Amino acid sequence: MNERQTYQLIDGRAIAAQIRQELTVEVAGIKRNGGKIPHLAAVLVGHDGGSETYVASKVRHCEEIGFRSTLIRYEDSVKETELLRRIDELNGDGDIDGFIVQLPLPGHISTQKVIEAIDPRKDVDGFHPVNAGRMSLGLPCFYSATPAGILELFRRSNIETRGRHCVILGRSNIVGKPMAALMMRKAYPGDCTVTVCHSRSGNLKEMCLSADIIIAALGVPEFVKADMVKEGATVIDVGTTRIPSSAAKSGYRLVGDVCFSEVAPRCSHITPVPGGVGPMTIISLMQNTLLAAKKSIYP
Repeated sequence: MNERQTYQLIDGRAIAAQIRQELTVEVAGIKRNGGKIPHLAAVLVGHDGGSETYVASKVRHCEEIGFRSTLIRYEDSVKETELLRRIDELNGDGDIDGFIVQLPLPGHISTQKVIEAIDPRKDVDGFHPVNAGRMSLGLPCFYSATPAGILELFRRSNIETRGRHCVILGRSNIVGKPMAALMMRKAYPGDCTVTVCHSRSGNLKEMCLSADIIIAALGVPEFVKADMVKEGATVIDVGTTRIPSSAAKSGYRLVGDVCFSEVAPRCSHITPVPGGVGPMTIISLMQNTLLAAKKSIYP
């Protein structure tokens, strides 16, 4: 193989737009047939800039697809008991098909308590231990949105995963752990031999060099360099970090966990940042909401 090869960019924006159109058509059919329109609620605590942006994007997607959406706001001084009471109300509201509580939460509120308070049947973020456990066992459940989006990237880009060695960088409950379970499941995408590396891994570079697929979710900007990637590998970059940039109007630019300019020439397929995994996360949440409305996971 040549030292430098032509790589294929995995365009998350284009794939997300394709899925959004499919969802829009399906929801239009539900409306024509007099069915219940999917309804997603989002709970936003405080005024974190990133959370505001994410929730606004989720509401916009609902409007574009034809879902109903409800945004519930609280100041960051809200008591944990009040938030848990509202979650209980949402669990019992028959008109709400699914809901999310946007993370991160203020320090005085237990994130785990909040996650566990959500009815698994409405947990379209896929964070509840019931959904996490069912996923590990290969049972029907709501997949966490980012891993679900990555599966769609593999599927719709026709990237072979069967029998491949997949190295996952990061062991978070939101990406690393569920991604590992999904990539070794008996299905496509999946059927991989999976290695999970993290900050304590001593032979991380050697592991990466043996990988056919690398999924980088460490949250360390441009951590993965060219000398960590073998030629012809597929690289999925989950990281998104703002770094200062005088060239950008905003004063910052977004970079991933992969040093794209170095790594891309060695790859067969690679996701960009932005425009790779990010758009897939929100569209996967929309897919989960439709599944919840149709009672496809939990009848």
